Amino acid sequence: MSEIAGRTGLRGTATAVVHESYSFACMRCGHGWEQSYEIEHHTAADGQESVRYVADGRIVPSPLSRPNCQNCDGHVVRIMRAGQVSSVRSAARRRDDRVPQAGPLKVPAVPAQPKEPHPWHLSDLLHLFQRRAS
Repeated sequence: MSEIAGRTGLRGTATAVVHESYSFACMRCGHGWEQSYEIEHHTAADGQESVRYVADGRIVPSPLSRPNCQNCDGHVVRIMRAGQVSSVRSAARRRDDRVPQAGPLKVPAVPAQPKEPHPWHLSDLLHLFQRRAS
């Protein structure tokens, strides 16, 4: 899921760049997407370390802090390892390709069975629960 780049090609004052990819699924609308990030590690002159997330060449907030759905702007988003959304989509395409279109359903009629009278009556059973007067 991550790989650390060498010092060549680092942006500005970054001491290391880590590449991370995540899959996201919105629990509100069901939209799924994947995104790759370059995570730049910076050290300030006073020694304080900071991290900057870059996606598609733009600095973005950390996707782990409060992700937003790209479709409905919802905040209930599940974060998964990279490849989860694409594997589900490809499995769905394979399933759709091999399942034929269904025609109208014909349900066989169940033959009516003759109704037989009960061999007992409720009053026959109630005498089991009656107390005998002494």
